[in-house]
Amino acid sequence: MGTFSVDIEVGAAVSGRFVKATALVDTGATHTLLPRSVLLELGVQPVDRIPSELADQRTIEYEVGEARLRVNGRERTTLVVLGPEDAAPLLGATTLELFNLAVDPVRQQLVPVRGLLK
Repeated sequence: MGTFSVDIEVGAAVSGRFVKATALVDTGATHTLLPRSVLLELGVQPVDRIPSELADQRTIEYEVGEARLRVNGRERTTLVVLGPEDAAPLLGATTLELFNLAVDPVRQQLVPVRGLLK
């Protein structure tokens, strides 16, 4: 469920370029999602497909690629979903865990925590 937005930067190791984006923090989403055209322009190519079960019990597949993300001044490589063009960027739970960040919905900010999946 989205709670608030944060500024991030998205890039690819192959191009070395980054673009700024505002992403909705969505702890209900597993992966980070960004518009396909933004990722392809940066050089992020699909490397796999992952299944996702929708609320109505249907399963669909999303293409994912490896992108570099900068969040709160730190940079990591993570899988991101190549989403539809009209989709708002989402910062998902696996990315938050990768950066050791938790959600403070009261202050509407990300806070550093110890990693849970070490």
